[in-house]
Order: sequence, then C-alpha cells, then structure tokens
Amino acid sequence: FCVADTEECRSNTTRYPRPLNVIEGPLMKGMSVVGDLFGAGKMFLPQVIKSARVMKKAVGHLIPFMEKEKEEKVAALLKDNPTMDVDDSMYNGTVVLATVKGDVHDIGKNIVGVVLGCNNYRVIDLGVMTPCEKILQTAIENKADIIGLSGLITPSLDEMIHVAKEMERTGVTIPLLIGGATTSKTHTAVKIAPRYSKPCIHVLDASKSVVVVSALLDDNIREELVEDVSEDYDDIRQEYYDSLEDRKYLTLEQARRKCLTVDWSGYEAIVPKFVGTKVFKDYSLTQLVEYIDWKPFFDVWQLRGKYPNRGFPKLFNDKDIGVEARKVYDEARDLLNRIISDQLLKAHGIVGFYPAQSNGDDILLYEDLNALAQGQVKATLCGIRQQAEKDSSSSDPYMCLSDFVAPVGSGCVDYVGMFAVSAGFGCDEMCEKYKAEMDDYNSIMVKALADRLAEAFAEALHEDVRKTHWGYDRSEDLESGDLFKIKYQGIRPAPGYPSQPDHTEKSTMWSVMDVEASTGIKLTESLAMWPGASVSGLYFAHPKASYFSIGKICKDQMESYSQRKGQPLAVMEKWLSSVLAYDRDI
Repeated sequence: FCVADTEECRSNTTRYPRPLNVIEGPLMKGMSVVGDLFGAGKMFLPQVIKSARVMKKAVGHLIPFMEKEKEEKVAALLKDNPTMDVDDSMYNGTVVLATVKGDVHDIGKNIVGVVLGCNNYRVIDLGVMTPCEKILQTAIENKADIIGLSGLITPSLDEMIHVAKEMERTGVTIPLLIGGATTSKTHTAVKIAPRYSKPCIHVLDASKSVVVVSALLDDNIREELVEDVSEDYDDIRQEYYDSLEDRKYLTLEQARRKCLTVDWSGYEAIVPKFVGTKVFKDYSLTQLVEYIDWKPFFDVWQLRGKYPNRGFPKLFNDKDIGVEARKVYDEARDLLNRIISDQLLKAHGIVGFYPAQSNGDDILLYEDLNALAQGQVKATLCGIRQQAEKDSSSSDPYMCLSDFVAPVGSGCVDYVGMFAVSAGFGCDEMCEKYKAEMDDYNSIMVKALADRLAEAFAEALHEDVRKTHWGYDRSEDLESGDLFKIKYQGIRPAPGYPSQPDHTEKSTMWSVMDVEASTGIKLTESLAMWPGASVSGLYFAHPKASYFSIGKICKDQMESYSQRKGQPLAVMEKWLSSVLAYDRDI
C-alpha cells in the first residue's frame, strides 16, 4: 500500500501542489515522530529500520516526478544566471559515512545511516574499504557537514588516525565522528582527536548518532557540546598517560621465566586423522542452524533484555523488548529458511593439522613427521606473552600461546590445527538486491544472519575437530549452550584478538593452508577477511590450553617480536598499536 498511498497524495495537487510537499509533509512528519520515539527509547531499532524502508519506497516513487520538476526549474534558473547554485536541499545536513580502507564490516555503519536518514539528514554512504582520498574528496564535493568513520578490526584504528591527519593537513574543518566495534572513547581521545584541531567525537551506537549530529549542526548548542567533549577528552588523556606511568610490567625475560609450567615428560599428543588440509565446499547451512548463538544477533538490533531476561531465549520474556525481539527473531528465521531452501548463501571452509614444536614464544610448524625429523620448518607462528604485572598474591603464569605446545627438545611430537570458514558467499549480492528495492531492513538482516552462520560454522567445525578430525575428545557430549560457554577441552584463538592481537599472523595461516585458492576467502590489505562473514583461528588441544588476554606489552617485547617476524620495529608497532604500553609517537 505504500506506493499506492504515496501516489494518492501526489495526485492530490490541491493539498500537495508539488511532489516535494508530500515528502516535507506527511512523510517527514511521520519520520520525525519515529526519530523522536527512538531517541526517547519508546521505539526499537528494527521498527526504525522498517519505517525507513517505507519512507525510501515512498520517496523512490516520487523521485521521477521531482526530477522532472527540478529539470524544468533548473533550466529556467540557469537561463537567467548560469552560475547559480540550484541545490534545492530539503535536508537538515549532509553526512558522509565510510568504513575505512582495508575493512569490510559495515552493519553498524549501515544502521547509523538509516537512523540519520530517518531524521532528515542526507547520508552519502561510501561503503567499505574506502580510501582516505575518496572520503575527503566526497565530503568536499558534496559540501558535507560531518564525516563519520567506521571499522571493526584493530588496523582500522590506525587508518582513522591517518584520515584525521589528512583532514588537518588539507584544511578540512568539519566535525569527524568515530564509531565501530574496535573503537572506544579512550582511543579517540588519546590517539585520534589530538591529530585534528576540529571536533572529533566517538559515537557509541546508532541511538547516539542523531543526538551528536544534531547538536553539532545546531549553532545554539554546538559550542557547548564541543567544549564539553574537549574537556572530557583532556581528562581521559591525562588519566591514560597517568595510568601508563603507574602500571608496572615485567621485562620479557622475567615474564618468560614465569610462563605456564607443563610437565611434558610422558606426554603423548593425540594424532589427528590427517596431516595437511581438508576443504569443505558448500557446507550444509541446515546443519549449522543448531549451532547459532543468537545473543549477538539481538545485539545488532540493540535488543537487550534486563536481568533475569538477558540471554536467548529468555529475552522474549522481557517486558520492554520481549515482543519486538520475538517478532525480529521470527522474521529472521523466515529469511534463514529461505536462504537455506533457495541456496542464497554458500559456506566454504578449510581445516589443517601440522606437527608442531614450541620454540620460546613461537611455534614451529612442519609439513609432516619426516620434515620434523629433518628439522625442515614449514612456517613459524609468532607469539606474544603477557607482561603486565599481576597482583602480588597471584601465582598465575604469564601466558603465551606457545605454552600449550610441546617444546623443541622435549622428545614429544605435538600438533597444532588451524581453520578458516565463511558463510558469506552470496551475501553481497543479496544485500545489493535489497538495497535496490530500498529495503535496508532485510539488507541488514542478511548480514547479521551471515555473521551468525559463520560463527556457527566455526563452532560446528571445532566440535568435529575435537570428536573426529583430531579426535582428542571423542566422548564429548555437550548441548549448544555449553558450547557457547566453552565447556569443552581446547581453544580456537583468532589472530587479532586478545590471546594473539597481531592480525599479520593470518598471512601465515593463509600461506600454510593456501586458504584463498582452496576456499575463496581473501585477506584485505588490512588483513580483514572477505567475505565479511568469515572466521579463522588456531586449534590447541592440550588440557591446560585456555583463553587469556595479552594486555599491554613493552618495547623490549616489541623489539624481540619484530625481529622474530623479520619486520621493522615501526611496522610491527603500527600493527600492534592498540596493545603497546608506551607511546610510539614519542
């Protein structure tokens, strides 16, 4: 009925003399109500996205009529004044949004774009992997009022710093907004804002974006907001640098002496069913459904229940969001069923197992047992060790992933596994189709489901590894909830995450398993995986293997690490900037 109702309004030229009047009248008034309700917490994000879908379809119907009218008006104006600016803007302002170069993740950015559009802002979305030059050029050409940057992986943080520096260098003066899962107010205050003399503000999520944008474009309150943020960021920076001085660290050698103690005498590692790789093409999505962890799905839609109804499916009982959560879930399951039945998404993956030995903080991989016997190393996985001093009463070791692998000279033959999986093949095509239909809701829904399926693929494959492919825990019998709580033996840490924050380790994995040729899963220049709905990691089977966070590390470890990686110190400092216990710019 949306298009029919819009046409009825357009045809009523007595009430709406121009097509634009339909937009400025009932459509914008309706979206204004939506924006107010969302800002007040009385409307949920899925409802906002659906409202935007109606708005876009209505506007889409009116555009041809508006373009015809504008062509006639422009021709008349330019006849008398060829240099006249004939931009008939009806927006509150123009915002350029982009996922920065090297990063392929954009669900959050897309949501922000829709919410801003609902509040009558012109949004120019440059998509993913956007070079700095394109961001600035687009902002200048379109006389943008604000630039918004998004990113998920940690290398994106450095790219955001680069954009801020370039904005300063080129004389751009509009506010810069920072958002995305890997960003934080502290990082923005300490690392990005000092590089740009104009307003630079971290925005937590979509619900905050409209408040910040509207304040920045309101001459009456802009100065107050900018001053408040500036003072807040000054305090954050002071606290950050004070904390660097207060924190205590062990030297790398001290930390190594306090590593995890494992008695390797008599240890016999379980031998995997095969050495080398096994590829999974067109993995059954039906089999993955039972492994889906739905909680992060509802986080995408900002549907979070309150205690005791926080988790899935308890949040359906929440008095505030329960009904909407159930509705979104039912719609997601309907779309998921169609994805499976029509084979709209494809899942491919690869797993590999290799003889391995630890060598200090690193892990040596071998092609097979013959290569191990001859000392022919296939590749080296470099590790990082905890250095931040623990409580004096703690006897906890200073961990590194290499601690979980039998060392050189132990007489033990050990193994390490690795994997890469994706459920995102076909996702971009589906999203483009929905965007062409002006359906942001289902475009976002597809990406959210693809992400869940990829994580489910990783969960299912890890279970198969424990029970079959490696078989070190054949008797395991766990429910899906126990899987999500990691009640099984072994771990699957991912490069770029707390146990090994270095994304460049993915390059080693891709080389060892020939991931791209085998599966089609690629690495971008910032080492994000494409398709975006992809997961990769290592497998460790030892009973003492557990997840941990590296925390901050000192320069002595960075110097050692860069030498072992065969890279200049400055290069590795850039990749690991988020975990440095010192300021590399000083």
